[in-house]
Order: sequence, then C-alpha cells, then structure tokens
Amino acid sequence: MLKRNEAAVVARERAEGSESARIFATVSFTFICYLTVGLPLAVIPPFVHDRLGYGAVLAGLSISVQYAATVLSRSQVGQMADTLGAKLTVLRGLVACGVAGIFVLVAALAVEIHGASLGFLLASRLALGVGESLVGTGAIAWAIGSVGPHQTARVISWNGIATYGALALGAPLGVLLAAQFGFESVGIVTILLGVLGFVLARRRTPSPILEEKKLDFRAVLGRVVPYGTVLALGATGFGVIGSFITLFYRSRDWSGAAFSLSMFGLFFVAARVLFANSINRYGGFRVAILSLSVECLGLVTLWYAASPIAAMVGAALTGFGFALVFPSLGVVAIGRVPPQNRGAAIGVYSVFADIALGITGPVAGFAAGHFTYAAPFMFGAIATALGVTLTMGLYLRERLA
Repeated sequence: MLKRNEAAVVARERAEGSESARIFATVSFTFICYLTVGLPLAVIPPFVHDRLGYGAVLAGLSISVQYAATVLSRSQVGQMADTLGAKLTVLRGLVACGVAGIFVLVAALAVEIHGASLGFLLASRLALGVGESLVGTGAIAWAIGSVGPHQTARVISWNGIATYGALALGAPLGVLLAAQFGFESVGIVTILLGVLGFVLARRRTPSPILEEKKLDFRAVLGRVVPYGTVLALGATGFGVIGSFITLFYRSRDWSGAAFSLSMFGLFFVAARVLFANSINRYGGFRVAILSLSVECLGLVTLWYAASPIAAMVGAALTGFGFALVFPSLGVVAIGRVPPQNRGAAIGVYSVFADIALGITGPVAGFAAGHFTYAAPFMFGAIATALGVTLTMGLYLRERLA
C-alpha cells in the first residue's frame, strides 16, 4: 500500500513538473513581448523632445498611444484566440512586435525629417500596442488550453511575473542600448526579439481549438463586467504609485522614490511566487478580498507616511496586495464562461485594467492639484475599499445562489 501511494506521489510530481514546463514555455513569449514594450519606454520621450524638438504633450503621446491600441484591440484579440487559436494569436503578436522595431529603426534613420520620424514612432507604438494585446491574451489562453483550467491561477500569476519582470528589465536595457549604440539599436534589438519569439513559438504545440457554439460578445461582457470592475478598482493602487510616488517624495524633500517602486515590484513578485496556489486552495473571492484589503492598507500607509521608511512600507504592502487581485478574480471571471469563450473572457477582463491605468493618472492628478501629493494615495485607498465591498457582495451572492 505504501509503495502504491509513493508511486502515485511520484506520478503526480512528474505531471506537475510537465505542466510547469509547459506554462513556463508559453509565458516566455509574454516575457519576450513585454521586453520589446519596455525597451523604448524611457528613451522615446527624450528622443521626441530633445532630438525631434517637440513639446511635452507629443513626448507623452508617443508613449500613451500604445495603450490606446491595446485597449481597442483587446476584445477582437480574445475572439481571435477562441476561433483561430491561441498559438496563431501569439505568432501574430510577435510579428507586430518585430514590425514595431522596424518602425523604430526607420524613425531613427529619418531623424533629420522630424515629422516623418515622429510618424514612424507613433506607428511603432500602435504596432506594439496591438502586439502586446495579441501576445498578452493569447499566451494566457494558450497555456490554460495546454495544461487545463485547473491551472488558471498559476498561469495568470506566472504570466504577470513575466510581464512585470520584462518591463523592469527592458526599460534600463533600452537606456543602456541608446547610450552606447544609439537610438537605432533599440529598434534592431526589438526586431531580433520579435524574430526570436516567432521562431520559438512556431515550434510549440498549439492548444486545441474548441468547436462548440460560442457565446456572443455581449454575453461574455455581461458575465465578466462585475469582476473586471473590481480589477479596475484594484488597479488604481498600481496606477497612483507609478504616477505619483516620485512627485510625492519630491514634495516632502525626500530621496529614494525609486526604492519605493522597487519595494512595490519586489513584494508583488514575492506574493505571486509564494501564494499563487492559495487561489485554488481558498477560492478566488477570499483571496481577492484579503488582497484588496492589504492593498488598501498599503495606500492608507502611504497617505499617512511621515518618513521615507513608512512610504516604503506602504508601497511594499500595496504591491503585495495588488499582486493576486488579477489572478484571483481572473479565475472566477474565466470560470463564468464556457471553455470555448476563454480567450474572449481574458481579453474583456484585461481591458478593465488597461482602462483603469489610463484614467487613474488624470483623475488622481486632479486630486493632487487641488489637495496635496498624498491625496492620490487616498483616492486609491477609497477605490480599493470599494473593490473589497463589491467583491464581498459578489461572494455573498454566489453563496446564497
């Protein structure tokens, strides 16, 4: 009997290892994609402002136009993953990333023709936004389809680690490349990453395309909206820290704002690595309620912070809490639609975070302008508190159903 149990344990461990390898192989395409997203983040605005001579508005637009493309393409991408397959969706996304690199390279070569150079840069941002949408949604759907829906929380968690890890690596790498080899090197490396990702993705086995009748988009939207709304409320914490932590530190004459951002990222990754399995163990609703509560506590700590150390603690708590909001509610949202609509659900759910991050800056900036630079953190705390309340209501509704 003991030997039989041991054999069962060994078999289970081998199966989990195989699943881990498949998840890792698929989310690696997310890493490659977001590395191309991160590379130009810190180098395009100064290129537009200093080399091309345009003002701060166009320098900012040269970055934000990417997110508009991502938001507008999310729903179509999700349906593409369901009908044409997640692998093809990822492949097209990696092609778009490579095309974005070509546009960056041409923009660098056309630097003396300012209008044309800016146009190619904007085209690169649009291509990259579509590529981000295609790969980000397709990779999650591909991984879930390969290992099964029981690993949804793990897939989303690892995909998020790949996303933020690549962004954290890509931005300083882009600055280094531009400083050492010129702006055109950013375009060349982006092209090479797109080609590398495409070659690797072509070799992977596709997940099956489910032929059963699919829900129409409005039906998917209706099922996902409640959970996407909570996600949007939770994403405000990340939005206000990313947008205002530096200005908050400067208003207090403190140094070390970058360390607070690092603490946010470090604790975000730690929570994803250490506690991703808690979603399957305790359920998405419970994990989301606890995560949003910790995030809210972190934002309140930032609002009250009287020292840089207190601010770092607040940033760490916010990152730790926000880390599991996306995967915990994502498991619930994806579970509300049939498997053949999985890609559409992922796309619709993700767009709520995109929209929240897009509007958080202006709204929180209004609060900062009328009060203090600590006000955005209270704005974020109120939003996450509303998220806790809404999640509790959704949980009770399910329990009573």
